[in-house]
Amino acid sequence: MLAELFLDAARSCQGHSPLTHALLVAAAGDLARGGVTARVMAGAECDRQGTVPGLRFAGALHRLVLEGRAPALAAHYPTAGGEPDLRTLWDDVLPVLHEHADELRAAIASTVVQTNEPGRSAPLFGGLQTATHLAAVAAGRRTRFPVRLLEVGASGGLNLRPHRIAYLVDGVKLGDPGSAFALDPRWTGRPPADLDHNLRLVRRAGCDLDPVDVTTEDGRLHLQSFVWADQVHRFERLRAALDLAQLDPVPVRRAAGPEWLAEQLARPERDVLTVVWHSVVWQYTSPADRAMGRAVLADAAGRATPMAPLALLVYEPRRTHGADPYQFQLLLKLWPAGVSLRLGSGAGHGIPFTWDPRPWT
Repeated sequence: MLAELFLDAARSCQGHSPLTHALLVAAAGDLARGGVTARVMAGAECDRQGTVPGLRFAGALHRLVLEGRAPALAAHYPTAGGEPDLRTLWDDVLPVLHEHADELRAAIASTVVQTNEPGRSAPLFGGLQTATHLAAVAAGRRTRFPVRLLEVGASGGLNLRPHRIAYLVDGVKLGDPGSAFALDPRWTGRPPADLDHNLRLVRRAGCDLDPVDVTTEDGRLHLQSFVWADQVHRFERLRAALDLAQLDPVPVRRAAGPEWLAEQLARPERDVLTVVWHSVVWQYTSPADRAMGRAVLADAAGRATPMAPLALLVYEPRRTHGADPYQFQLLLKLWPAGVSLRLGSGAGHGIPFTWDPRPWT
């Protein structure tokens, strides 16, 4: 039932975004009553949970606000300079739904949720420092390998620039100290590598089934609309990452992950560490594509050599046995060195993060 999927989405943001939670709870009630939300969501009645129809609904409304086309509603949205009043929020949502119902329905039907959270560059940066260090040790090199970074499910490619960000750690700027994009990674512990090393990315590429062109205003608005509107810190972080992308463009190809990866990994590259990276993608991937991706990676791992090493670095939710059924973990495999590490865990957006290296089995 569509109203239940809205309530599922509301629960996911409870405690993180009071505005989005209140919006989706009210919309679920309106759906159950057959109100205007049912008209806006017409055609989505059989959507599966993984398509997150509630967040697509919230994103479509947020985009109208960002475009300046819903001024009364904007008064509730901090990303537009407003201040939420949860008691009157739904009263101001209803006229927008009636006025823009057909447009909203078309937008919701044609879009997918893409957050492309640049905060995940913080654990990525530490993971790359660790991978280059361990690969150099395994190869007996005195200097670290430069990196070829390949991202599957890259969305707009905002995490393909980890070396161009300033990371504020204990009052020191790591990475690119002169960058206009600065992150406080809020680390507990440290990666098992020298972070003063100059991380070199010599080649970068990404693929996505629905890539976002972040050099366009449409692409920028698309990603901004999926930030929960009362999380201004995330919104500002995204805008900084979008500005950096304008200065350092990295196109993302429209392609399925396994086929694209097979092409990229067809031949090992000597004197370069090839790193396959993805974050919060696995849950949206079909079992068939997962199996194919594993086979492609295993084939490439068999061709890796100490001077042409291969790494898998992922930041994905994994089931746990604790109070929280899922934990976002940073995992590293390195071939042919045989390294397999769980480097640590953190929040879904990559910040904060706790480094706690241990074997990954």
